[in-house]
Amino acid sequence: MIKMFHAFVNDESGATAIEYGLIAALVALVGVVAFTALGDTIADTFVQLATVLCTSADGTYAAGACTF
Repeated sequence: MIKMFHAFVNDESGATAIEYGLIAALVALVGVVAFTALGDTIADTFVQLATVLCTSADGTYAAGACTF
């Protein structure tokens, strides 16, 4: 019984899986925070790009659509 308890205490085979799980969770959290912080900036950039492309083709960009 003592040998089994000693083997159980010294067993670290599940520690690696837990560490990888924690690293994956941390990477996912950083990704969510980064995308949330940059979300409006990226959306504004695409609106500016769409406006430039539409006006360069002699159109008017309004309400998410280009009209000629």
